[in-house]
Amino acid sequence: MSILDAGLLSRSRILAVVTSRPFLTFAIVALVWIVASFVSRGFGAYGHLRYLVELAAVIGIVAAGQTFVVIAGGIDLSVAAIVTVAAVGLPLFAIDADPTGLTPILAVLAMTTVIGLVNGLGVALLRVHPMIMTLAMATFLQGLLIIIAGGSAVTASNPLVSWVGNARPFGVPAGILVWVVVSVVVLVVMHATPFGARLFAMGAGPLAAKLSGVPIATTTMAVYGISGFMAGLAGILVLGMNGQGYVGIGDPYLLASIAAVVLGGTSILGGLGTYAGSIPGAILLVTITALITVVNASPGWRSILFGTLILALLLLSGREAARR
Repeated sequence: MSILDAGLLSRSRILAVVTSRPFLTFAIVALVWIVASFVSRGFGAYGHLRYLVELAAVIGIVAAGQTFVVIAGGIDLSVAAIVTVAAVGLPLFAIDADPTGLTPILAVLAMTTVIGLVNGLGVALLRVHPMIMTLAMATFLQGLLIIIAGGSAVTASNPLVSWVGNARPFGVPAGILVWVVVSVVVLVVMHATPFGARLFAMGAGPLAAKLSGVPIATTTMAVYGISGFMAGLAGILVLGMNGQGYVGIGDPYLLASIAAVVLGGTSILGGLGTYAGSIPGAILLVTITALITVVNASPGWRSILFGTLILALLLLSGREAARR
């Protein structure tokens, strides 16, 4: 290869990165932060931006599982209920013999993973539409939570959960560090393993993927299991940050997780996308919420903005799919 060819190849790669949706979303986040720093005093302070990223970590972790599901051609409407299950259910697993608090965490993560696997089982083997299956699961879990917890809040007394929610190792919130670890693992699994390749193949064309030897049923169950695990992990983080769990604590993360995934460039129709875009998507959503709070806008306007944003992104995804 000549020097000229190498230079052209390098330029094309740089251009592809710069014009990619994840990079553009990161650029939008940076631009909004810069503009907001001039408009609102203190918005651009390190402590405030760190707090925004810490809040985005919860959305980002939920969006990690949602990204797997959406790329595979599905959707998970039960993530908000699963987040609540983890936040409310963890104190119920408290064991006095375990001073570290690790056993209840593992038990809750196993439980939320099983919930996800049940979703996958219904979609893959019973052939229930993902939207119907996960919505039914969410409704079931919400009813179960009302019976168990009622209207009362449960307080977290788990030392490990409290550490994850409040610790600042090296000046960085532990929740952000957890998100970094999750992001690295997700990106490696999604783009550097055979499972990730099967995921994209299944989302692009289930029939073609099946004829190519992709195990559709097990892959579907796996992605919903991952989504359940990630939602459970986010619920534990929310519990640690708030100090208590209550019915409805996970409700904001359903809409936000879908918005972060689509905002980051993942096609809602499946087969195209990356978690690298969901990361800045989560940060952008939290930033928009913070700006609305700064200007004293009502929660109603926030809902209108989120709804409009998702509708616009769905229309954009539909146009992208038509070109494919």
